[in-house]
Amino acid sequence: MSSYKPSAPFATEMFLFNPQTTITDGIRTKGLPQTGELFFGSFKTFGGTEKTVDGVLAVEDTATIETWYRPDLKAKSIIQVGDTQYEVLGTPEDISMRHQYMKFKVRAVKGGA
Repeated sequence: MSSYKPSAPFATEMFLFNPQTTITDGIRTKGLPQTGELFFGSFKTFGGTEKTVDGVLAVEDTATIETWYRPDLKAKSIIQVGDTQYEVLGTPEDISMRHQYMKFKVRAVKGGA
């Protein structure tokens, strides 16, 4: 029986932020906690993902992360690597459903005025 082995050491420092919803005076607002939870994983960008937007080829800043299993890491979680924040795309994969390793794709969160 062969078991999954991570493709790289879990040496990259990352922080996990899970969006929180608060209701104030009947208004629902979403926000992130002030501090994230530290974890380590492997982070690979592969140069991003090409996509076509309105007929123009663009490169979207994406990456793949492998780490230890975390039940609190879900779709729409925010992962901070260095100064860049990434949004988890889809549901993270629990490798072989063993609750040992996870693998998931992220996209850089773009801000703008």
